[in-house]
Amino acid sequence: MTAGGPHRNARPLPVSLPLFPLTGVLLLPRGQLPLNVFEQRYLNMVDDALAGDRLIGMIQPEAAEPHGFNPPLYRTGCAGRITGFAEEGERYLITLTGICRFDVTDEVATTRIYRRAVPDWAPYVDDLAEAAPDAIDRRRLLAGLKPFFQNRGLSIDWHAIEATPDERLVTTLAMICPFAAAEKQSLLQASGLADRARLLTGLVEMALLDPSGGGGTARH
Repeated sequence: MTAGGPHRNARPLPVSLPLFPLTGVLLLPRGQLPLNVFEQRYLNMVDDALAGDRLIGMIQPEAAEPHGFNPPLYRTGCAGRITGFAEEGERYLITLTGICRFDVTDEVATTRIYRRAVPDWAPYVDDLAEAAPDAIDRRRLLAGLKPFFQNRGLSIDWHAIEATPDERLVTTLAMICPFAAAEKQSLLQASGLADRARLLTGLVEMALLDPSGGGGTARH
């Protein structure tokens, strides 16, 4: 399919999409996600993507501790295009750039072991364009981030953060902050920039109130 309206010049979106299920890993439109791929079925997936449209659908298993070869998945994921690739021994180091979210409507059989889905792109066609300017409480978000990262012993370039435009800032922080998988999913499904920024700020502030440190650890 091809998105219409203001997105008519976007590349066609495929009618089926390979799935890469990873708990606690979030990809958002225009975000960049580095991945270390070593399992054979996902090496196959990357090979096939590179030979075609270079799109891979990142999606989370529903269970925090998934079991089995094909665990149940959340309905919503985000497709990314391979924009960086290197081969290191028997593994691939790739970078995905987020393109558009999707809902899984069905899964299709494949002889390549990895899972493949029929995506519904329609609810998310606005992802194909830069987010429209929207008011976010940037000062409140940044005020929570400083102790949030300090509590975790992380060093952050605050000058770079303060100079980063709103959408890129919210997208990057949502992807890298160590929240639980369900919280990551909520950030993915937020309706727009302002909604995602409010949710991100709330998660940061709640983590500061949790003496255990709060949040989950993303596992690649």
